[in-house]
Amino acid sequence: MSVLVLVFIIAGLTSNLEGGVRGNRQEKEAFDQKQEEVQTEQKNQGEETQVVSNPNIRVLLMTNGYKNPIHSSVTVSSTTGLSITYGEKVEECEAGTEVTFMPDDSRFQSGNIRIQAKEGEITVNSLKRGYGIPSYQGILELRTTAEGIAIINELPVENYLCRVVPSEMPSGYEIEALKAQAVCARSYAYRQMAEYGYPEYEAHVDDSTNYQVYGNSAPADSADLAVQETAGQVVRLDGEIVTTYYYSTSCGKTTSMKAWGNEENDGNRYLLSVEVKDENGDYERNLPWYRWEAKIPAKTLSNLIGLNTGKDIGTLQNINILENGPGGVVLTIEAVGDKGSVRVSTENKIRRAFGGKGYTIIKHDGTQVKSSKLLPSAFFTINKSGDTFVIQGGGFGHGIGMSQTGANEMAKCGKNYQEILTFFYQGVTIG
Repeated sequence: MSVLVLVFIIAGLTSNLEGGVRGNRQEKEAFDQKQEEVQTEQKNQGEETQVVSNPNIRVLLMTNGYKNPIHSSVTVSSTTGLSITYGEKVEECEAGTEVTFMPDDSRFQSGNIRIQAKEGEITVNSLKRGYGIPSYQGILELRTTAEGIAIINELPVENYLCRVVPSEMPSGYEIEALKAQAVCARSYAYRQMAEYGYPEYEAHVDDSTNYQVYGNSAPADSADLAVQETAGQVVRLDGEIVTTYYYSTSCGKTTSMKAWGNEENDGNRYLLSVEVKDENGDYERNLPWYRWEAKIPAKTLSNLIGLNTGKDIGTLQNINILENGPGGVVLTIEAVGDKGSVRVSTENKIRRAFGGKGYTIIKHDGTQVKSSKLLPSAFFTINKSGDTFVIQGGGFGHGIGMSQTGANEMAKCGKNYQEILTFFYQGVTIG
């Protein structure tokens, strides 16, 4: 049986929004900023991706702030002691002892260095994450490069998921929503494990928003339970594991792959637009990001569009929405200035065109946040009032697949994780 290979084209790593700590994740901004940059090439449709019971996944650990995959030095310790293997030698370290590795460490002359705690976890004292100094299960492998040291964490995928789920969804969410998140995260992980995302380090993924955020939030019993109670379960379409896109909050509707410039086809038919509501109305109608508004001075927006598109159109005169897609998402806009015009297509590029500092966004509940690198979503209307452009929008994120706050609201209404997943991903099976 052949294994389906999924190729991701990632336009870049983005930073966290609203100046918040990634570990808080209350609005789940950070992962959205990766997902809107993702484009999918789906190959060999109909071939089944095989799931092996709890295989190991290899995760490249990024530097502080997720800025770089290469570390200038690495310091580790364990409350139970460490075993450090290099070549034929095994070095034993006492509990609590900190061991530092530099790129020119003589131990690298024997090849890669593998580190394992005698019991429990390995603390990487030279790293900081959302909840503090992180610890890792499994094995840490250190590799030298011309620039420094790469750290690869190798561990069983189910253990990995226990640290992904609380980093991608607040651990205080309803257990059925957390279960849905666990199944999504597992499906995504298995797709990535079909090949190395970093072949030079033999790593499938990294721990940042380039893939799924891993180990940024403290472990949580609720997340562990969600992973355990869905052990081995993935989302399939016609027997094949699918990529389960998700984002923070919907505007009451989801969209399709057209938002990323892809045509709807048989391979992505599980990602069609749905209305996120029941007989009582939209599930997320009372949430902060359900609706939002931004009033942007024409001069500010002119500068942002020029900077973000690389085209100087002069002073902005008007912005026309030329095309909407499923669910109402904006697919193409035209910005008209006194020196020229520019067209921008696909939701992520449109959000980036309007992104940057200089204006305030008012949420549905009246709270205000400063603008960031991306407009909250591409579900919006825009009108000019004097020298100000008024953008009225809804939702937070790209709008494709599962709304995380929508999943949580559905769970509050009694829906289980299978019902949540089959609502957002149509025609799929869970198992």
